[in-house]
Amino acid sequence: MSDDVKSLSGELARDPQSLVFLRLGELLRQRRQFDTATRVALHGLERHAHLADAHDLYARILADRHDYEHAFDEWDMTLRIAPHHTGALKGLAFLYFKVGDLTQAEAHLQAAHRIAPDDPTIGQAFAVIRGEAGLSGEVPAEALPTAESLAPIPEPRVFAGLEGAQEGLLLLDGAGMVLGGALKTADGDDVTETVAAYLAGVSHEATRTARLLGLGDWRGLSAEGQSGHVHVGQPTTESMLLVMRDRSVPLGRLSLLAQRAAQAARRWLERQR
Repeated sequence: MSDDVKSLSGELARDPQSLVFLRLGELLRQRRQFDTATRVALHGLERHAHLADAHDLYARILADRHDYEHAFDEWDMTLRIAPHHTGALKGLAFLYFKVGDLTQAEAHLQAAHRIAPDDPTIGQAFAVIRGEAGLSGEVPAEALPTAESLAPIPEPRVFAGLEGAQEGLLLLDGAGMVLGGALKTADGDDVTETVAAYLAGVSHEATRTARLLGLGDWRGLSAEGQSGHVHVGQPTTESMLLVMRDRSVPLGRLSLLAQRAAQAARRWLERQR
């Protein structure tokens, strides 16, 4: 154990309420000692549940461990507590960049820039988004990912590695044929084919309604239910994606999940050509 870690750990042991856990957790995160960093962060959150920096610390550890869904929750909570927290804004920009939503990524960076115009990491992140800098350069982890983390999904299955791949995600082709994923009820009944049959009609009505209202091409639909939420989108013009989660998953996180799944679906579809 290094002297810095030992000193900070000793200070925290003497005073469990101390905010020194923030420095200790960050130091452990930078050294990629993620298990210990997680324990320190959770220790702090138990005692300081309404401290924005504590949620931000835990989110950065989760992001480093590629647990992006829970990192989103933590950064979302950070902003609920402290709406002008630049670390959380940059963190969410990172997550939106990961799923290919450059509009949202840039919007969050712009918000961070208004709060901290002299932060150099924000300018570097803008450069990556706008293609003004190579991804192989040094980009802070709190802003945007490196080129290595942008590698295509190698698994042959459509949603391999995504949460709920076998019971909460469904990909269809233009004719309504199931290409990947599955849907089950709370009782475990498989309703994949039944839902697939209805989705073709949903796509048709959404397209017709959007055109009648002059809204252009539709991109997604979200609905809240008594037992859960669903999001329907089009990864490509000839496919449809449905994402289903229970009510504990907020719509913001559901949208992020849908974008990640759509990105995986597009990559898979491209490999099938």
